[in-house]
Amino acid sequence: MKILDWYILKRYFLTFSGLFLMFIPIGILVDFAEKSAKMSRNNAPIEAIIWYYLNFVVHFANILFPIFLFLSVIWFTSKLAERTEIVAMLSSGISYNRFLRPYFYGATILSVFVILMGMFVVPYSSKVYNEFYGTYLSPGLYSRGNNLYNQISENEYIYVSNYDGDNNQGSNFTLEYFQGNELKEKISASSIEYIENDSIKTFRLTEYVKRTIGEQDDKIVTQYSKDTLFNFKTTDLLPIEYAAETKNFFQLNDFIKQERLKGSPNIRIYELVYYRRWGAMFTAFILTFIGVAVSSVKKRGGMGVNLAFGVLIGFTYVFFERVFGILSEKSGISPMLAVIIPNLIFTILAIYLLKSSRR
Repeated sequence: MKILDWYILKRYFLTFSGLFLMFIPIGILVDFAEKSAKMSRNNAPIEAIIWYYLNFVVHFANILFPIFLFLSVIWFTSKLAERTEIVAMLSSGISYNRFLRPYFYGATILSVFVILMGMFVVPYSSKVYNEFYGTYLSPGLYSRGNNLYNQISENEYIYVSNYDGDNNQGSNFTLEYFQGNELKEKISASSIEYIENDSIKTFRLTEYVKRTIGEQDDKIVTQYSKDTLFNFKTTDLLPIEYAAETKNFFQLNDFIKQERLKGSPNIRIYELVYYRRWGAMFTAFILTFIGVAVSSVKKRGGMGVNLAFGVLIGFTYVFFERVFGILSEKSGISPMLAVIIPNLIFTILAIYLLKSSRR
């Protein structure tokens, strides 16, 4: 690399790190001010709070990474433009493409870093963050649910009208077994309880009814209380939507395969997490080049105009990403397309802005 490359790369990473170090403490202070009363009310131990905030830094930075990156590129490139350093570089015979090369290097390094963090570090931090939230900030948020339905195998479906994961109890339980489209067996109970202290790990059903569908007549067995074994776990009764976020690269692949075979109702959410992790590597390139395009030319109004435009573009990018994520979860858009479409839109915008900035 030449002196020009090192000069721009140094500013690229120093500005990004500076913004990160400036905003993270602010984020922690705002979060603590908002949640300290709940932590105190729910008796959160100091060790758990410290561990929560150490992982909060990773969780928070992962969410706001696009904004940090975009603002840092606009900030230091606007400085170069204001001091006419870019004009001097281009006047000395350096082409605009050559000027962009160190930005490409920086985006590549950052992309590799973000991918590794997203695959292996962020999942653990997300697990700590969500577990703390569900235990001390909103108790019962992830341990209770209503009208829960899940497909636990290719032919078996379970339903509970409500389930309390803290006490391992649910009501109005149903398990149905199908062959093709035909119902062959149905087990129902007014309540289900997981016997956690039992070495065999059984389920206790109250007002148990088992109905076996025959060609001529149905066979019905009833029992007031029955202890039995099932081939599902308590987590199948209360599927956790954020489960995929806590899996590293290898665990997530296996987890999605299992959930797809089971016909999980949350499979789109899990697949979206998978594709977003890979899509993150394009984010650094797209936002870096948009940032260069909008700030490499000196404008009336200076850096303030560039930063205002940068904030608008950055939040628009995040908005598009979230909207298409919701559309994927709630409608027919595939998770892969939900990640590709926002990146494609902003890639086209980056190319257009780069061409405009060269005129």
